[in-house]
Amino acid sequence: MRFNRRIGAIRAISFDLDDTLYSNKQVMLNTIRAMQCYFDDRLRVLSSAKTSTNDVIKPLIDHAKKNNVAIGSTSFWAPYAKQVLTSNPLIKNDVTAMRLHTYTLGFTQLGLPKLEAQAEAEQAMLHFSLHRNKVTVPKNIHQLLSNLKKRYRLVAISNGNVCTKTIGLADYFDYTFHAEKNLKQKPSCDLFQLACNKLQLKPKQILHVGDCGYADILGAQRAGFHSAWLNCYDIGKPIHALPDIELNQVTDLTKLF
Repeated sequence: MRFNRRIGAIRAISFDLDDTLYSNKQVMLNTIRAMQCYFDDRLRVLSSAKTSTNDVIKPLIDHAKKNNVAIGSTSFWAPYAKQVLTSNPLIKNDVTAMRLHTYTLGFTQLGLPKLEAQAEAEQAMLHFSLHRNKVTVPKNIHQLLSNLKKRYRLVAISNGNVCTKTIGLADYFDYTFHAEKNLKQKPSCDLFQLACNKLQLKPKQILHVGDCGYADILGAQRAGFHSAWLNCYDIGKPIHALPDIELNQVTDLTKLF
């Protein structure tokens, strides 16, 4: 643990979620594989159906095989994601909406009628959410949050779409804030300012804890928050601004408060 600056009286602590309170890398790798299997099965079912749709999907599957692109992989959906972003740049802030629109557009361009494409996309999102939220939060993190909650107001601030209720963390937080279309992702100040407004606290009364030197630390400093950086899972981007505190692990917070 290293102190780079003295911090004042803290009344609340905001936490990033993925790769701060738990490791998320394997969860996402498992989710990617699960979605590839899901789409591989689903598109094969659609291609074998006795409708005009299979005239579009079967050649696409053959083309993907020929070019060594896994059906349903990130590369497979990338052209549709690019089209979604081009038509609606702000949607990049809402990763759930971005994925849903990508799937919907993809299924539409694969030949499905609009309503059927929407239904397929929604079912795919349910499958994605199921696997994306298979997060195991370590027991010491539950203990940490339980102890901190006795003295501080706690909030979660995330660019991602993990469900704190599903993974068992919701009860520790007064609020959970996710980026969305009209709330830009960190390092924008939008989510930090919203936290201040909801908590009715000044930025200097809040410490933000996160793994990404860009989104979390730079974002917190831009918003006037104190910042604590850790990168024990080696996922977040390097430091773009000097944090007030550098942590070896998030449980080091017990030594501070």
